[in-house]
Amino acid sequence: MSNHSWLILLYTLPASHAAARLSFWRQLKRLGAVSLKTSAYVLPQRPEQEESLQWLAQQIRQEGGEATLLRSAQVDTLSINEVTDLFQLARTADYEELLAAAAALKPASSRKSAASGDIDPAEVERLKKRFAAIRKIDFFDCPAAGKVRQVLDGLLQVKKPALKKNAPVRISDYQGRVWQTRPRPELDRVASAWLIRHFIDKKATFVFDAKAAADGATVTFDMLEADFGHEGDDCTFETLVRRFSLKSAGLPEVAEIVHAADLDDGKFQNTEGLGLMSVLRGWARQGLADDEILRRGIDLMDGLLNSLSTS
Repeated sequence: MSNHSWLILLYTLPASHAAARLSFWRQLKRLGAVSLKTSAYVLPQRPEQEESLQWLAQQIRQEGGEATLLRSAQVDTLSINEVTDLFQLARTADYEELLAAAAALKPASSRKSAASGDIDPAEVERLKKRFAAIRKIDFFDCPAAGKVRQVLDGLLQVKKPALKKNAPVRISDYQGRVWQTRPRPELDRVASAWLIRHFIDKKATFVFDAKAAADGATVTFDMLEADFGHEGDDCTFETLVRRFSLKSAGLPEVAEIVHAADLDDGKFQNTEGLGLMSVLRGWARQGLADDEILRRGIDLMDGLLNSLSTS
């Protein structure tokens, strides 16, 4: 904990800019920043957070305000533990709100009909996205995250208890298929598509829209109730490697990189994936289409594997 450095954003806006003030507050909340004073916010000093605050400071100035971004090893008179406690309190509140929403979705045990207790998959997916968003700003691994993950896993089990997980599959059964995943692909989806194309189904077609998927021939990955997704502590990439029994030089190292960036659970200490994630998000911010992000991302993964095999 003693090696933490901080980013501190100080800003002011004209009193007449109430709408902009609310917008900036919401953006800071999404970034995971905590408030020190009325217009002073702090984040851990990391490349992605620094880029976001620099962009926000520029927006504030464009609105006629003043903004200063400081980098410091200390936050006022607060100790490191006191600052991290502020983040833990904020994330605990986020997780408690999510738990309340999840509890409201649970089918009542007193219902006689199992069908009447079914949970809308779209609602479960919405909660999963909220959880993923909170995890990205949970910089100090709030203990409440584990409970939320268990609850969300329980919701999925209620919806599809018979879903077979961990079962090995044959590569020969997955040739020339249409593979569907969620739009705006990030590292786990891009790495999984790369793995599929190079080691499983060389003629794979990837789609992001259910309407574009071929009925009966579609394989889903890294999405709600997917054929291949997160299983246990594994991200989707790891699930594919394990279930298809893939063994190739560099794959274990790639799996650790993807896991660390996607789950950020402390299991692996790799940081390479954070850079790859930033590149993918940068392309998304440029407005590139999903298939173009995937195409470029697959080339990026080729470079990653090559760097691991030559290092």
